[in-house]
Amino acid sequence: MRKTTILWLAMAAVLVLAGCIIFGGVMTTLKWDFTKLSTVRYETNLHEVDEDYHNISIVTDTADIVFVPSENAGHSVVCYEENSAKHSVFVKDGTLVIEFVDTRKWHERIGFSFGRSKITVTVPRGEYGTLMVRAGTGDVELPKAFTFESMDISQSTGDVTSYASASERIGIKTSTGSILVENIAAGALDLSVTTGRVTVSNVDCREDIVVQVSTGKVILTDIRCKNLGSDGNTGDLILRNVVAAEVFDLERTTGDILLADCDAAEISAKTDTGHVTGSLLTDKVFIARTDTGKVDVPKTVTGGKCEIITDTGDIRITIAQNAG
Repeated sequence: MRKTTILWLAMAAVLVLAGCIIFGGVMTTLKWDFTKLSTVRYETNLHEVDEDYHNISIVTDTADIVFVPSENAGHSVVCYEENSAKHSVFVKDGTLVIEFVDTRKWHERIGFSFGRSKITVTVPRGEYGTLMVRAGTGDVELPKAFTFESMDISQSTGDVTSYASASERIGIKTSTGSILVENIAAGALDLSVTTGRVTVSNVDCREDIVVQVSTGKVILTDIRCKNLGSDGNTGDLILRNVVAAEVFDLERTTGDILLADCDAAEISAKTDTGHVTGSLLTDKVFIARTDTGKVDVPKTVTGGKCEIITDTGDIRITIAQNAG
């Protein structure tokens, strides 16, 4: 190795070591609080809401959204936000509107932050009309204290947790994030995830439930609905005590399908690479086919049609009342 190369490598090592020492000294002075390195400043803004409204609309860029039941029947919105990128709060045509207003110039967008904006909506418990949320990055949390006529939540990155019911449709869509829905009643339920996990439990749905995923596991437990449809590319589909009055339409490209004490008038389950296993509650007329795998289904000749198809995977189904 040439002397000049050795010299440059030595100088680089000295500079790296000096940088580490300086960084350690600065962080020690800041007591290793990385938030103090942020170039973005945040502030808290309180918006009191005095006008009547029935619907709620939220459009934001990067913020967590939390609903909290008020203790004194008051209505307010608290925004913890960047001081140069604030939210506007007002009532228009019977709708409480919360909008992100971005007036930053291009150079104000350059920087880094260890914090995240948060919108806290504090309103009385009870029933409301339409809830519409359009968000970029952030989580959404809805407690059981609220019910809506309909809910439509769409975001790019973040988790959605909902314990709130709706008399009509609940639609939740996220690109990267998980969806948790528990202990609710709904007219219809439509859930969609590109990459993430979907967990639904203890749901009474008057109409159809549709769950779509690209990559992620779906777990459905203790559910009653009219029809259930779910398709996905990669990930398992697990159903426990799920009953549809009419049809199961289940499909996976890569992943197993598990049915534990489930039932529907007719069932269709298809997977390319994966097993289909579990137990049903009533007899079915089985049509089971697999290219590479084993088939073990009851030889019942009554009941609705149950068609199960796999390319690479086993098919093993029992009838719960006959199991054991």
